[in-house]
Amino acid sequence: MVAFTARRSEPELVAPARPTPRETKPLSDLDDQWTLRYYETVVGFFRVSSKMAGLLLSAGDNVAAKVIRAAVAEALVYYYPVAGRLRILPADCGGNNKLAVDCTAEGVVFVEATADVQLEELGEPLLPPYPCVEEFLGDAGDTRAILDKPLLFLQVTQLKCGGFVIGLHMCHCIFDAFGLLQFIKTIADLAGGEPVPSTTPVWGREFFAARTPPSLTHVYPAYKPILDSLDRNKDDDVMLTTPPETMVMKYFNFGPKEIAILRSLIPPHLIKSTTTFELLTAVMWRCRTLALGYEPDQQVRLMFTLNLRGGWNHEATIPQGYYGNAHFSPLVVVTVDELIRQPLADTVELMCRAKSNTTKECMESMVDLLASWREQPAFPIERTYEVSDTKWVGGAGALRCGVAELVGGGTPFAGDLTSKLISYHMKCKDENGEDSIVVSMLLPKPAMEGFTKEMSFCLVEEP
Repeated sequence: MVAFTARRSEPELVAPARPTPRETKPLSDLDDQWTLRYYETVVGFFRVSSKMAGLLLSAGDNVAAKVIRAAVAEALVYYYPVAGRLRILPADCGGNNKLAVDCTAEGVVFVEATADVQLEELGEPLLPPYPCVEEFLGDAGDTRAILDKPLLFLQVTQLKCGGFVIGLHMCHCIFDAFGLLQFIKTIADLAGGEPVPSTTPVWGREFFAARTPPSLTHVYPAYKPILDSLDRNKDDDVMLTTPPETMVMKYFNFGPKEIAILRSLIPPHLIKSTTTFELLTAVMWRCRTLALGYEPDQQVRLMFTLNLRGGWNHEATIPQGYYGNAHFSPLVVVTVDELIRQPLADTVELMCRAKSNTTKECMESMVDLLASWREQPAFPIERTYEVSDTKWVGGAGALRCGVAELVGGGTPFAGDLTSKLISYHMKCKDENGEDSIVVSMLLPKPAMEGFTKEMSFCLVEEP
């Protein structure tokens, strides 16, 4: 596997290109939840044609980084809160550890870099794990410390083929994946010569504000035993007791053939209605649970991200241009024995039921609940598996930056080094140029061996 070291400039602060409002903007109660108080890591790989590569390289002086830097400064005029800093509101201004953005226009961190490696050397097809991915990322320090720090750390690395890589750490309290993509698209549009963003950003965080008084009547049914203090066992979970640095990270690639095999495991009448995300999540949850060796009578939990911008949602209208967090996490709870013994279709049905329970009343109650859990998770996380669907974020051909085309990328670390419990679904191209889905997994070494074996059983074609 290729090895290289990026040559980085000193980090600098990039401020908005023009004066912006000086004000304080409270986060929503979805933004402000404990589980989002960290920096998410994302990389994007961009390719240019051989003709344009020659022009860019002959110009020297890391042209791509300089064009993108100017576009970032212009984008921050429209997304000016991103150039500010997070503070805790005083008690008399709605405190209780509530966060707000102090719009100071101090700027975001930007690093120019070069690396003596060609895009093709990073893998053909370009799939995670990406070699030396840390060389494409700046230093954000402690990714769980978010107060009084820049909200975005950007590095643009010029490759010797003329392509480049954008690596970033973004404060998850400010963006969700969709919002970040909107911001990056604005940078790409401006870098490509567009005079203004194609989508006008909307702050609108009051859309997800807790009610006074709060009401928890319509929270997801799976949360109710937790609220009633009936489900707070604190037994050991190997996922929580194993240090992350001793765990194994792997990515599992599912092309058309593998997905077709897995679809054959569910009844014919469900094949069309079951999404690929639901199918893969159900299979991997089962295999993961078996590999971790939990006791048959113990409860296991599946938490999956549900973006309210999706076409399934008819209960809430998210303003166009909204770039904050707009997702909930339905919770599915079963015993190990139930999960292992029930047909795969039943597990898919549990996910669909949790999704259908996301009514307007449920959303309002969940915002109230998250506001009350702002300082720390008030629910047990033992034996929990979290899954996030980010396939639509980095698909090849989905984004252009001037003469460059995005050809791959996503969240490069299973667990993102901040959570050991999460898997990301990412979209890539396989060696045949067909769309494939890559799912990350982080497990203790013995469990990873068991998980890989269980997955291989599931992918055996029927004779």
